Amino acid sequence: MNLLNNAIFKVPMPVNEPVHDYQPGSPERASLKSALADIAARKVEIPLIIGGKEVRTGKLGKVVMPHDHGHVLAEYHQAGEEEIQLAIETAMAAKQEWASLRWEERAGIFLKAADLLAGKYRFEMNALSMLSTSKSAYQAEIDATCELIDFLRFNVYFAQQVYSDQPLYSPRGMWNSLQQRPLEGFVFAVAPFNFTAIAGNLAAAPAIMGNTVLLKPASSCVYTPYLFMQILKEAGLPDGVINFIPGRGSMVGKLCLDHSDLGGIHFTGSTGVFHQMWQTVGNNIANYKSYPRIVGETGGKDFVFAHKSANVKKVVTAIVRGAFEFQGQKCSAASRGYIPRSLWPQVHKQLETEVARIKMGPVSDFGNFCNAVIDKAAFATITGFIDYTRESDDARIIIGGDYDDSLGYFIEPTVILADKPDFRTMEEEIFGPVMTIHVYDDDKYEETLELCDQTSIYALTGAIFATERTAVSLALSKLENSAGNFYINDKPTGAVVGQQPFGGARASGTNDKAGSYLNLLRWVSPRTIKETFDAPESFEYPFMDEDKAE
Repeated sequence: MNLLNNAIFKVPMPVNEPVHDYQPGSPERASLKSALADIAARKVEIPLIIGGKEVRTGKLGKVVMPHDHGHVLAEYHQAGEEEIQLAIETAMAAKQEWASLRWEERAGIFLKAADLLAGKYRFEMNALSMLSTSKSAYQAEIDATCELIDFLRFNVYFAQQVYSDQPLYSPRGMWNSLQQRPLEGFVFAVAPFNFTAIAGNLAAAPAIMGNTVLLKPASSCVYTPYLFMQILKEAGLPDGVINFIPGRGSMVGKLCLDHSDLGGIHFTGSTGVFHQMWQTVGNNIANYKSYPRIVGETGGKDFVFAHKSANVKKVVTAIVRGAFEFQGQKCSAASRGYIPRSLWPQVHKQLETEVARIKMGPVSDFGNFCNAVIDKAAFATITGFIDYTRESDDARIIIGGDYDDSLGYFIEPTVILADKPDFRTMEEEIFGPVMTIHVYDDDKYEETLELCDQTSIYALTGAIFATERTAVSLALSKLENSAGNFYINDKPTGAVVGQQPFGGARASGTNDKAGSYLNLLRWVSPRTIKETFDAPESFEYPFMDEDKAE
């Protein structure tokens, strides 16, 4: 039982992985271009991985390039009931040996995986992310490599903090200690399509703490998690610790959530799906061996709020980057804006100028700022909001609004001006390159802050732009519960592991802060141990002695 850290194994504070900028003429750009060409030229088969073995079911799904959806990059096997049950049994069978390792031994595997990703597999992972999920070179770099590397390295450091936290005092004659045990069952990790780093962290964070995991990737992001599984294997991860089971969410979810050995859920995805999962756990609560830990990061309706003292150019840049990078397919993406009437003419003019400069097209052209959205379903949902706006009298499209899916799923960066602050696109999550602006009267700043707080069910990210400190202070107060990650004079996207722990509340999730020790605490169950060196040999206490003063 490893109760205290050995100084020999002390993990130094990590630093964030440097981000390559892929400037023209750089060797990194040439390596990435080469990887893009190699991956686009081949078609691979992606199996399930259960207990370290490749499993092929014959029920196939396709990995296509969103910017050219006729181009198939891979076919992946989908898990059925038999494979899911096998994965659960395998994870449970692997638990004892995995948990019995010293935490430092587990940590070494993930530190090695981080180094492999930073070096040997960097350009392959980035190219896979670009081609299969339509990320630009920069967006792939900060997600699929740098952020995932940071999660692995910082989580090991955070684990050290968790394990080293011991009771403050042990009186003479006894020793008080705290053991952080893995959860008693398996962890069900459910990943989204939009961040490879999230998919990796959903599985790796519980595993670092001694848990075994079933990883279900999103159907539209299977390729990069599969490569991550190969990296973990090369780094020495024992078979059965993380089991890779692509498949239909309804089937995988039901079998995992109904199982008596479910120990925890690590989820990133839609609010609706998370609600269903939580409800299922509630219905099954008497059947579980232990109460499952439920950790979820879900939707957002993230805002950019400008005060009359704001710098217009900075506000416009924050809107363009915050709303349109990665086509707005981030839970943190800017989706609604509040602009004072005095600044609106300048903001509107500069927005038109900046958006007109945006190039959109395939990821292989590094000059493109925007690429395609992920798939047909997303395309239909996003364009549905655009069509709804066109037919409404309460809002109008002032920039963009065109779309075409004949070759790839392309939607222009779109700006909507809403007369009503509760217009549908001001309230509902869109998850695409659509930004809605509401213009408010300068003298109604405080009222509009309150309106911003009350408009959406979500509370993930938000930004305030102002040069007057009193305006910032008021926004911090009025919007205290409106965003788990709050930004002052910066866009509401781009949280960095170890710098801005990420997560929101309300309908945005459980706010367990990925990228900090707080998340790792959810994957352990503490046991307090008291050892007495010289135990009493009689039940009597001193107060029971007869009064001898007589």
